[in-house]
Amino acid sequence: MTDSKYILSLDLGTTGNRAILFDRQGDNVGQAYKELTQYYPHPGWLEHDATEIWQEVSHCIQQVVNEQKADPQEIAAIGLTVQRETCLLWDKTTGKPLHKAIVWQDRRTADRCDRLKAEGKAEMI
Repeated sequence: MTDSKYILSLDLGTTGNRAILFDRQGDNVGQAYKELTQYYPHPGWLEHDATEIWQEVSHCIQQVVNEQKADPQEIAAIGLTVQRETCLLWDKTTGKPLHKAIVWQDRRTADRCDRLKAEGKAEMI
């Protein structure tokens, strides 16, 4: 087995996904980026295709590893940052997404949130 030389960082953002390869000194030795398709099914709604997210992240990882001629066994750890408030449901049997991901910028529940605030429930929530 080879010595660990790299840390792989994955940044799953609102507009795209990025894979960054860092060396042992913390220097950025390579990166790859792919934009995500933004779906607006109604005004104020924003969704992402979960399958596309997975495919683009996989592509970015392969691209940065290949471009740097890195052996995947040389990657000591993977760091991950994600959109946090983006919501997605998966079918536990098939592992497939049940719907597009609802992105944190989506406003479809804004009226309900305003109503809960008006009812004095903001502090509890």
